[in-house]
Amino acid sequence: MRTRIFIILSAILLLVTIAMEMLLIPSLASAQNKDLIQYSPVFYWHIPVAWVALFAFLCVFIASIAYLWKRTPFWDIVATTSAELGVVFTTFFLLTGSIWAKFAWGTWWAWDARLTSSLVLWIIYIAYFLLRTYISNPEQRARFAAVFGILGFVDVPIVILTLFVSNQMHPGDAAFHLDKPQMIITLVTGVVAFTLLYLGLLFFGIHLREDAYEVSKLKETDGG
Repeated sequence: MRTRIFIILSAILLLVTIAMEMLLIPSLASAQNKDLIQYSPVFYWHIPVAWVALFAFLCVFIASIAYLWKRTPFWDIVATTSAELGVVFTTFFLLTGSIWAKFAWGTWWAWDARLTSSLVLWIIYIAYFLLRTYISNPEQRARFAAVFGILGFVDVPIVILTLFVSNQMHPGDAAFHLDKPQMIITLVTGVVAFTLLYLGLLFFGIHLREDAYEVSKLKETDGG
């Protein structure tokens, strides 16, 4: 029920965001500023998915610490599910950034600090799942993955700090320079929509993995 509520609210807010970014934002642009990222519809997708990706990895970090402290499978399930969603949202984060870059810079990619650190973040959590794949013992896998999830989080503050690095192609802290209320409302609506989507998918994924864990334990009991 909780998952369904989050998904429905997310869908409604996503539709509202699309309507505002397609109808409202272009009308605010003038001949002088129409090429700024803040007036591009992709901006109102790029920032929310970036926020959710980083938030998902924060949850991995917290759940990994909780697992090492409590040693209960629940926290490993939370960390795994959140890492999975973090990779998905980081993929969209990189894709939406590349789409805008093509129109703004004439290239799909540039090796500046922001883009490179974001790609490294994606690679780190792909490696997280490769690690889980190659360790067969469940407790050892959870323990090693928790340590990896904690260490991998180091790149998250680096990604954030690159927002404020000068002399790079990425517009940096553009989200902090929205000069019209309509732009702020559109961005906040998008952030809330994608955050609710993440929470809905997180709870759904946790539920599925808990069920799978219970089934595996029953099979072990029956086999014993």
